[in-house]
Amino acid sequence: MTTGELFESVEQWAKDRGLNDPSIKSKQALKVMEEVGETMAALARGKQEALKDGIGDSIVTLIILAMQCGLSAHDCLAVAYDEIKDRKGKMVNGVFIKE
Repeated sequence: MTTGELFESVEQWAKDRGLNDPSIKSKQALKVMEEVGETMAALARGKQEALKDGIGDSIVTLIILAMQCGLSAHDCLAVAYDEIKDRKGKMVNGVFIKE
């Protein structure tokens, strides 16, 4: 399955379960934070499978949040990539510092 097909499948899954309601986007934003927290815990504990699950769950929650806000997660990603694609900088202590 392509990335685009996966995004569409997540959106359809959310619609089928009534998660496309814009009035619950603040609750979805909290879900995003919960999943990112679980991702960070897995990273800190060195649990690779939990890390993979956490990253995937975080992406799913962001796709749904974008949909609830009337946005396409694909378009949001394209905007972010367009912003960083030509960015220059350097790594300092494991952190990328842009020029």
